[in-house]
Amino acid sequence: MPKKLKLEGLDCASCAYEIEEALKKEGFEFALVNFTTKEAIIEGDIEKAKEIIKRVEPGVKIIEKEEHEHEHDHHDHDDPKRMLYFIIPSLLLFAVGIVLRYYYNYDNPFVFGIFVVSYLLVGWKVLRNAFVNSIHGNVFDENFLIAIATLGAFAIHEYPEAVGVMLFYIVGEFFQDLAVNRSRRSIRALLALKAEYANLKVGDKIVRVKPEELKVGDIIVIKPGERVPVDGVIIEGSSSVDTSALTGESVPRTVKEGEEILSGMVNLSGLLTVKVTKELKESTISRILELVENASARKAKTEKFITRFAHYYTPAVVGLAVLIALVPPFVFGEPFSKWVYRALVLLVISCPCALVLSIPLGYFGGIGRAARDGILVKGSNFLDALSSASIVAFDKTGTLTKGVFKVTKIETRNGFSEEEIIKFAALAEAHSNHPIAKAIKEAYGKEINGAEIVEYEEIAGHGVRAKIDGIEVMVGNDRLLHRFNIEHDTCRVKGTVAHVVINGKYAGYIIISDEIKEDAPVAVRELKRLGVRKVVMVTGDNKDVAAEIARQLGLDGFYAELLPEDKVKVIEALEKEKAPNEKIVFVGDGINDAPVLARADVGVAMGALGSDAAIETADVVIMDDKPSKLPRGIRIARKTQRIVWQNIIFALGVKLAFISLGILGEATMWEAVFADVGVALIAVFNAMRILR
Repeated sequence: MPKKLKLEGLDCASCAYEIEEALKKEGFEFALVNFTTKEAIIEGDIEKAKEIIKRVEPGVKIIEKEEHEHEHDHHDHDDPKRMLYFIIPSLLLFAVGIVLRYYYNYDNPFVFGIFVVSYLLVGWKVLRNAFVNSIHGNVFDENFLIAIATLGAFAIHEYPEAVGVMLFYIVGEFFQDLAVNRSRRSIRALLALKAEYANLKVGDKIVRVKPEELKVGDIIVIKPGERVPVDGVIIEGSSSVDTSALTGESVPRTVKEGEEILSGMVNLSGLLTVKVTKELKESTISRILELVENASARKAKTEKFITRFAHYYTPAVVGLAVLIALVPPFVFGEPFSKWVYRALVLLVISCPCALVLSIPLGYFGGIGRAARDGILVKGSNFLDALSSASIVAFDKTGTLTKGVFKVTKIETRNGFSEEEIIKFAALAEAHSNHPIAKAIKEAYGKEINGAEIVEYEEIAGHGVRAKIDGIEVMVGNDRLLHRFNIEHDTCRVKGTVAHVVINGKYAGYIIISDEIKEDAPVAVRELKRLGVRKVVMVTGDNKDVAAEIARQLGLDGFYAELLPEDKVKVIEALEKEKAPNEKIVFVGDGINDAPVLARADVGVAMGALGSDAAIETADVVIMDDKPSKLPRGIRIARKTQRIVWQNIIFALGVKLAFISLGILGEATMWEAVFADVGVALIAVFNAMRILR
C-alpha cells in the first residue's frame, strides 16, 4: 500500500522531478513527488526511499504522514513571509550601497562590505544549498547555478549586479512561493472536508472522538452545523444536508430515517442519529481526497514532455555558457571578463523553473477546480483527453433519464389476471436492483417472502428467470421471448416494457415509464455549442423508446436494444469516425457499463455519490446525477490546456530570446533574472487563473 511522506523545505519544482527520477531509477515501481502539495507517495521500502530523498535533496525534512492526517494552514512550517525579515534589510542595504557607489562615487572596502552583507542576508540559504548539493554531485541545481553566477559577478568586480541578481532572485522566489501557497490553500480548502471530531454514543453518554476511531456498527450523533465524519445510515431524525463539498451543488438535500448519509456533508437543521457503515479510510470523503491528491500520478503528454525537456535544457545551456566563457578568450584572445559576464547571464537563464513549476500547477489547478464543482478527474491525461472530446455517447437509464420508473400499464394475455402478472413479476425480480425491477416491486406493494423463490438466474441483456413454489417465471424484454421460443402476439410496445412468462406461457406485459432529466436537453445543447460533433445515446431499451427520447433531446443518433458487449462494439464503430487527435467520451452509471467505460477514450461515471464501483471504474466521476456537468468539465479542461500552452510558449519564447541576447552581449544579469524568476512568477499567476 502506498505511503505518504511530507517533504518540508521542498522549494524547487525541478528538485521534485529529480527526486522522483532517482526513486524510479532505484527500482520503486510507484513513486510520485508532487511539488504543489510537497508530498511524496511511494510504494516500497520507505526507509530506502528516505535515504534516496536525503541524498538528492539534503535540505528537505521528511515527515511520515498517517492516512487520516490532513493539513491546516497554521501548521505550515514553510511560510514564505518569514523571508521578509531578510529581504527588507537586504533591500535597504542594497539601496544604500547603490547610492554610495554610483551617486557619491565611493568604491572602498566599506561600500564593498555593505554589498556583501546585503548579499549574504538573502543569499545564505542559496549558498548553503548550492554547497550541499554540489557535494552530492547535483551541479545543475537552481541554487548552484545562481550561486556560481553571482559569485562569478563578484569575481569580475560586478558586485552591485551580483547582489541585485541574488536579491531580485529571492524576491521573485518569495512572490512565487506566495502564489504556490495560495494555490495550495485553494486546494486544501477544497479538500478540507474531513470532520475534526465525531460524537460517539456510548450507553447514555456522548463521547467526542476522532473520526478514525469509529468502527462499523458504532452509533454517532450529528448536531446541526456539524460535518458528517463517516458514511452511515440514519436510524433516527430527519434534516437538510449541504452536499456542495461533494457535488458542487448549493441546494440542500433532505434526508430522513433509513437513508444513507455520506462523509463530507454538513448537517444543516435537525439532530441525526447515525449507524456507521464504513470506517473513515473507506468512507466517501477519504476516497475522493485520495483520488484528487493522487491525480498527479497520471501525467498528461505535455507534462511528460516538459519534464524530459527540462532534463536536457539546463545541461545544454550550462554547456553553452562554459563554451562562451572559454572559447573566445582562449581561441580568439578576446577579453576574459566580457565573455565570462555573458556566460554568467546564461547561467541565470538556464533554470527551467517557469516550465517545471507552472505546467503541473496548471493541471493541478484544473483538477482542483473541477473537483470543487463535483467533477473528479483521475489525472491530467484525462483532463487533456476531455478537452479534445468530439463524440459523446450517453447511456439512457439514470444518465439522460431519471431512472425513477413507475408501472403505468399492465396488459394481460392467455387468461392471466393483472394481480397474477404483477405478483409473479415482483417475486421473480426480488433479487434484482435494476430500476425496472424496483418499479415492479413498488407496484406490487406487498412484502416478498424470499423463501418462496427456489431458483434465480439473471440472463444478461434479456431479463431474469426464477422458480417460485414450483412455478417457473421469466421476466424480460422481447429478446427473452425469442430466446426461449415463447409464443406471443406483441413485440413492439411504445415505452419500456417487461414481458412476463409463467410456466412457459405468455402471461402479458408491464409498461414502465421513465422521465427525462430537466438538464439533459441543456447538456446536449451545451455540448454542441462547445463543438462536439456528435452526441448519441446507447441503450438496452427498445427502439421506440430510444427514438422518442432522442427526438426530445435533439440527439444526433441512437443505438437501441444493445447488450453490454454491443455497447463496446458501438464505441469501436464510432472510433472509426473520429480524427486521430479527437476523443470519444462515454457517460454511464459506472457499474453496469464497466466494459464500455474502459473502452472509450474517457469513461465518465454519473451519479457516483457513495458508489465505490463507479469511483474505481471511470476516468472521470461526476458526483451527482446532472448530465450538464459534462460540458462544465470540458470547459474546465479546455481552459486548463489553454493556460498550460500559454505558459509553455511564453516561458520558452522569453528564455530563447534572452539566451540569444545573452550570447550577443545585449542582455544584463538583471534582465536574466526576469527571464528566470519573473517568467516563472508570471506563469504561476497565470496557472492560478484556473482556480478562480
